[in-house]
Amino acid sequence: MAFKVEIISKEMIQPSSPTPPHLKTLTLSFLDQIVPPVYVPLIFFYSSYKSDRVPRFESLKQSLSNTLTRFYPLAGRLRDDAYVDCNDTGAEYAEALVHADLRHVLENPRDDDLRKLLPVDSYAGAGEVLLAVQANLFECGAAAVAVCVSHKVADGSSLVAFVNAWAAENQGSGHAAVGPRFDLANIFPPREDLCGFRPTAGMTKEKVVTRRFVFDKVVLEKLKAAVAAAEGSQVTDPTRVEVVSAFIWKQVMEVARVSSRKIYAAIHAVNLRPRMSPPLTESSIGNLWRFAAAVSPLETSMTYDSLVTQLRTAIKKIDDEYVKSLMSGNTYLEYMRRLSEPVAKGELEFCNFSSWCRFPVYKADFGWGTPVWVSTTTMPFKNVVILMNTRCGEGIEAWVSLLEEDMAAFERDSELLSLTNTNGKPLA
Repeated sequence: MAFKVEIISKEMIQPSSPTPPHLKTLTLSFLDQIVPPVYVPLIFFYSSYKSDRVPRFESLKQSLSNTLTRFYPLAGRLRDDAYVDCNDTGAEYAEALVHADLRHVLENPRDDDLRKLLPVDSYAGAGEVLLAVQANLFECGAAAVAVCVSHKVADGSSLVAFVNAWAAENQGSGHAAVGPRFDLANIFPPREDLCGFRPTAGMTKEKVVTRRFVFDKVVLEKLKAAVAAAEGSQVTDPTRVEVVSAFIWKQVMEVARVSSRKIYAAIHAVNLRPRMSPPLTESSIGNLWRFAAAVSPLETSMTYDSLVTQLRTAIKKIDDEYVKSLMSGNTYLEYMRRLSEPVAKGELEFCNFSSWCRFPVYKADFGWGTPVWVSTTTMPFKNVVILMNTRCGEGIEAWVSLLEEDMAAFERDSELLSLTNTNGKPLA
């Protein structure tokens, strides 16, 4: 059901305390430099079923201001794609009325409707505002807090850390949280020369369609059992993320085989924080991820279990030694150059995966209770799959973004339809 969103107010929220002079400049790390200039969106939905915990927005602006004092770069502005001027200009904050009930959104979540709740267009490139928020109030009294952060200064883990800190501040427990760290440029020094690498590579203006496919607990166990029992399988203990990623990768390649002879590589984002020695915590803010690449040539048998094996093998290579090679940047840029050559020739396509399943998105309690649902939306990339936990934590929601014509074929796949629920209510 389509609905109208009416913007009631919009303003800039500045940190409650000025940023000290010695923190006025935040240099981007090498890993920040090479990420695309887009917004990362998340939407947190809150019900109004408890009369004593009905969502109220009165305190949101002050708690946001207080939180920005600790997350001060998010109130600054990016300069020359090299550093953040932490000038306290502020984060964009809007309040809106949604002329619909929350149940209408949850009965059949549609990406076009979800994007109406965002403070900025997630499909466009990131603008000068690094953090934008929109607090949406539904006619039934429910709420949706939509947050978009520039990928140049934060990854998904950083975004969730910020939202949870803001939520804790709003209910009066924010000072107990561990303070964020903004020191990644000391670990991954920036480079003046990116050797021709373009962070915008991969962004598209073509029509991308996003659909949500739900793998419930029973289906996940079935997929895991199929991989473990396959003859000659090298993975007897597959994870939920591995089986879903390999399944979607396989189906995307099946669709591609009909119209092209391209090789499809699975690119899986990997959080570097726990893989470093010593490991970094989630309080380290910035871009601390890189991707593992698994390639399956068209000539191979492409069995389901072999794809899981390839994914696991690729991800295992992202270890402390790999992280150390990133610190100079030379090896990685050369690797990217080699990988981009067959892409430029039209011989290779990427199927990009990012798992947010371990992000504590359902802990974001602004004082109204925990979210009844958390979602994302389309970004300007094709062949992208974002994996998120269902609310109960036992299933996985796969947000699949493909070109319009590819999605038309993908969502008709009989095996996909037999295993997933495309219209499942998030609360079911």
